[in-house]
Amino acid sequence: MRFFVSVTAVCTFLLLAQSNTRAQAPAPAPAPGAGDKAFEAFKGRFVEQLWKLYPGWAGSAGYHKYDDLLILPTPAQRNTEIVFAKRYLDSVQSFVRTRLGFDNAIDGILISNQLRQIEWNHEKYKSHEWNPAQYNVGERIAEILNGNYAPLDKRLMSIKSQLTKIPAYYEAAKISIRNPTTEHTQLAIDQNLGSVSIFEKDLVEAVNKSGLSSDDKKQMTALSERAVTAIKSYAKWLQELKNPEPKSFRLERELYEQKFEFDIQSGYNIDQLYQKAVGRKQELHGLMTDLSRQLWPKYMGNAPKPNDSLEMIRQVIDKISLNHTTPDSFQAAIEKQIPELIAFVKKKNLIYLDPSKPLVVRREPDYMAGVAGASISAPGPYDKGGNTYYNVGSLSGWEADRAESYLREYNNYTLQILNIHEAIPGHYTQLVYSNQSPSLIKSIFGNGAMVEGWAVYTELMMLENGYGNNNPEMWLMYYKWNLRSTGNTILDYSVHLNNMSKEDALKFLTRECFQQQAEAEGKWRRATLTQVQLTSYFNGFMEIYDLREKVKKEKGESFDLKKFHEQFLSHGSVPVRYIERMVLSRGKR
Repeated sequence: MRFFVSVTAVCTFLLLAQSNTRAQAPAPAPAPGAGDKAFEAFKGRFVEQLWKLYPGWAGSAGYHKYDDLLILPTPAQRNTEIVFAKRYLDSVQSFVRTRLGFDNAIDGILISNQLRQIEWNHEKYKSHEWNPAQYNVGERIAEILNGNYAPLDKRLMSIKSQLTKIPAYYEAAKISIRNPTTEHTQLAIDQNLGSVSIFEKDLVEAVNKSGLSSDDKKQMTALSERAVTAIKSYAKWLQELKNPEPKSFRLERELYEQKFEFDIQSGYNIDQLYQKAVGRKQELHGLMTDLSRQLWPKYMGNAPKPNDSLEMIRQVIDKISLNHTTPDSFQAAIEKQIPELIAFVKKKNLIYLDPSKPLVVRREPDYMAGVAGASISAPGPYDKGGNTYYNVGSLSGWEADRAESYLREYNNYTLQILNIHEAIPGHYTQLVYSNQSPSLIKSIFGNGAMVEGWAVYTELMMLENGYGNNNPEMWLMYYKWNLRSTGNTILDYSVHLNNMSKEDALKFLTRECFQQQAEAEGKWRRATLTQVQLTSYFNGFMEIYDLREKVKKEKGESFDLKKFHEQFLSHGSVPVRYIERMVLSRGKR
């Protein structure tokens, strides 16, 4: 049986959403919606227009019809996007005044949130003025070049079309930028220069081995050289830009709260989430104190325990962290652990893993460097058979002290938890399921808190089910790792809303979260380059864990963990509060 949403509930939600007021998901009702058929057709038209406006986003979702388009970041283009958002928001509101099934009503909410965010981005957030790093053609060219969805020659012709516009793209970027932040300016320089090798090496090699005509090859080579000149010119322009009073990287409270609403779509407001994180930090400190007392004799012998419990924890962690791989073997150590995680998940029957969906561990491309040391690049819902890449930051060229600090952070225990989070059964697994969602909307409008929250949840879930054989060292390192997610929220809130200094941030991360100096420095950098995203981990984790416990209580002895996981992931990358309504309502049918 399908469910529909009452007209009043949906209209109330959308009116509240327009004013950035938090609202609850609409309540399901036991009948199909009268407007579903028309709404399905509308969604098709909407998505097609969305992809035409955002061809890079379309390509990352696996939709390659507009691969030849490079949209110039001009004021006229931004106005076009605003008009698009207003027009389709009006259309969505007209549909929700009809009877929509529950799934379609959720799709309507997700579309509305996206459209309102497009308006907000251009009219209030205005990152096009202060974030030069958002202008970078390298990643999209590399994705097309490395794709396997079409013959090389066809992909190269799409790239050729883009190449003709790259100089104009960067000229438009220069015109758009006003008073950029120092941090985003440096990131833009680093990442754009990092992308040069794509044009000077990768593209040239692909053109030479292609079946293009000699004229096309010559044109491609010339256009590639023009692109390199434009990229280097942009980087030099940024380096020489006179900006005596750069904009602060900190986001003021009003914009921060609005961004939190758009990005996280949480059941909490930001102040509530911050207080929950502070409480979780205190809980973790207590658990870690008990384990550190237990492990003290093993690692510290007869040395007297410090009176300061945090110092005691630090000393035990420091000893355990000496067990780590080498800089040259870091990626190999990750690759070795993936089949071990797959075997454990299968043995414990935790969730179905599709063996036909490839996971490729690779060195992090240069154009992605500068924000996170490990990440997943997954194919979109149109390209379900594509490779998922596990991007691993290279330690090549690092000074010995910095590399040692980094490897202690990712020691033999925490490296396993990292792989659970990024790969099995974390991001990789969740994104494979998301691509199978019957609703395209629920896949392409992925909610970061659900995506990151799932990865954080699986860390605890794996240990709960015996991963690591209940080894106290593994649990201690897990708690330290969970402090990372918890601390992310405290850090982001404190930096942007409480004006936390770098000195205080590093002290918090190293003393209260037990992070190595290199990790803490990297996290500070990330907090200066992003806003709100760091809160997604803890928010999603809390909401997913609470939902699981609620379902366990309702089901009692009939609760099936594997079934819960698969049902939860079957809804795409939807905000957890909406998945909760779908999971609980379907469980009562």
